[in-house]
Formats: sequence, structure tokens, C-alpha cells
Amino acid sequence: MGKPRRPTVYSNIILGLVGIICITLILYYGQNILIPLLMALLFSILLQPVAIFFKNRLKFPNLLSIGMTVALFVLAGIGLFYFIYLQVTDMVNDIDAIKRNLMVHYSNIQDKLSVYLNVSRARQDEIVAHTATDLAESGKQILGNVLSSFTDSLMNFFLVPVYVFLFLLYRVHLVKFLSKLFRSREQQRLKEILSMIKRSVQGYIWGLLLEMIGVSALSAIGFAIIGLEYALMLGLITGLLNLIPYVGVMIALVISILVALTGNVELSIILYVTAVNLIVQLIDNNILSPMIVNSKVQINAIVSIVGIIIGGTLAGISGMFLAIPLIAIMKVVFDRIERLEPWGYLIGDELPENFEWEERMGNQVPGSDILQPHTDSTSSDDVSSLVKDNSK
Repeated sequence: MGKPRRPTVYSNIILGLVGIICITLILYYGQNILIPLLMALLFSILLQPVAIFFKNRLKFPNLLSIGMTVALFVLAGIGLFYFIYLQVTDMVNDIDAIKRNLMVHYSNIQDKLSVYLNVSRARQDEIVAHTATDLAESGKQILGNVLSSFTDSLMNFFLVPVYVFLFLLYRVHLVKFLSKLFRSREQQRLKEILSMIKRSVQGYIWGLLLEMIGVSALSAIGFAIIGLEYALMLGLITGLLNLIPYVGVMIALVISILVALTGNVELSIILYVTAVNLIVQLIDNNILSPMIVNSKVQINAIVSIVGIIIGGTLAGISGMFLAIPLIAIMKVVFDRIERLEPWGYLIGDELPENFEWEERMGNQVPGSDILQPHTDSTSSDDVSSLVKDNSK
């Protein structure tokens, strides 16, 4: 029997494209089923050490240990949203002051427009009234989309804990199923892949939670220093939205500015809020994120951005949150399968300083003569040294 053929470039490309198309179709047509399942899978991987602690250390029965773990998970989520609810309730109680402040800002903006754009107050009121009419006409559709999104989120809120419970309950069953799919000589590689996926997901999500706490604390302290009302709530919202890569920062800034304007009649508060957000982001991007999160997953920025855009297009905020851990799982798998290893390298963040074409069996790789000098009397070692010198 001859040696197995090395996979060609074309087979790797075709295999990768087919995989991407299949994943995209599944996510697009089955996101209402898949998104809660994927969220539950990630959280079950995260919570597995807690369930093991209850079972092995506290000697709880398996079913009770899993139930306690899921109960703590649900209580943590409820506590978080209840805190935000209390803060929003305080804002609603101050609705009269908020209206007065907004009217002051509206009047100031009208004065500025009258001076700089020569637009009378009457004309501005006309434009505002016309805009309000257009918004009212499209309000039904917007309200329907919001209600639909809220219903889906509420359904996921109830489904995810159920799926987490089932994943934790059947985790050994699922691992044994995966082992049956592979031959005995491949069991060790499968074990390594599952172990790496577990460490990568747990490290990434725990890192995100620590980063969220850090960003929330820094933002709340900054907002309190500039005298902003509802500093705790805005700090927590900033930390939560920071979980959405790239986009969440801008959404948090807009929300903070809007809330700041409702409690302050000075427009200079916009500059203060923006400065606090910039300082927090500088600390996050240069200290917290590289030290806590980026060390857990080695994914380059191009793949991260494209994955987040695709995830957001297919499944909204949930898809944006899931994009990075799913890509990290794909990289773990690709790196340990020979046919997919080039795709794992493409996803990774390794930046080689130079590159040398590989030579096999004394034959020159097609196209490598472009980089090598054309001399008949130069040995292969001399050629390699010349290529290195040229690359410098």
C-alpha cells in the first residue's frame, strides 16, 4: 500500500468553504433552536467545576449537585437584572426632573440652530412634529420587532437553564458518544481536543466576567467622580455591554450620554462622560483585556471582527457574544486535524517575521524561484541564506 496523499491546497480550501456554508445555513435557518443550545453548552462547560465541587467535595448526589449549580446560575442572573430594575425604577421616579432637563437641552439646541443655521424656532418645531408623525406611523412595526425580540429573549431565558441542566446531566453520556465515533487509536487526540476546548471556553468566559467586573467598577467610579447620577447603573450597563466586542462600547457610550443629559442641564457633561469612557477603554484594552481575556484565545483581529459581524447578522446580540468562543473551539479542532491545520493557522494570531518555502525530496516548490536568485552554482544552503538576507 502506498503512503496516504498529503491533502492539497484545493481540498483544504473546498473543505473550509463547505464547512463555513453549512454552519451559516444552520445558524440562519435554525437560530431559534441553536442559539439557546450553544449558549447553554458554553455555560455548562463554565459551570461544570461547580457541579463537580458539589458532588465530590460536598458529597451531594449527582442530580442535586447539578440542580444546585443551575439554581445558583439562575439566581445570579435574576439578581443582576433586579439590580438594574431598581436603578431604572429610581429614574422613573425622577421623571419630572428628567423632563425639565430635557426641555432645557431642547431649548438650548434650538437657540444654537437659530444662531448658526438661521432656522427659526417655528420651523424647527415643524420639523420635529413632522418627524414625530413619521415615527408614529412606523411605530407599529418597530414595536412589533421589539416585542418579538423580547419574546425570543424571554424564551431563551427559560430555555437556557433547562439546557444547561441537561448538558450537565448527560455530559458523560455525550463524551462516551463522541468516543464511539472514533477508532481506538484516535481516542487520545479526541481527549486532548475536548480538554483544550474545556480549558479555552472556561478561561475565556471567566476572563470576560472578570473584565466585566473591572470595567463596571472603573466606569462607576469615573461617573461618580464627575457627579453623574445613576453612576452604579451606568457602570454596570457599560460592563455588560462591553461583553459585546467592538460594538458594545459605542452603545454604552450613547446610553451614558443620554442618561447624563436627563440629570444635568450642562452640555459639558457629554465631554466628561466621553472622557470617562475613553479612559476606561484605554485601561481595558491595554491592561485588562490582554492580561485576562486575550491570553485565553489566540484569534487574530480580522477573524474576530468578521465573526462578530456574521454572528450579529445571523443571531443579533447573542450571535455576537457567541462568535469568539465558537471560533476558539473551531481553532482548537483545526489545530489537531491535519487536513484542517492550515485553517487553524489562519484563525490564529501568530505573526511570523519571515517565511521560507518548504522543499520536499530535493524538489523546489513551484513558484519559489520568484524569491530565490537564479544561479547555477549556488548550493541549497547558500540559497536559503540569500533568501533570509533578502527577507531582511
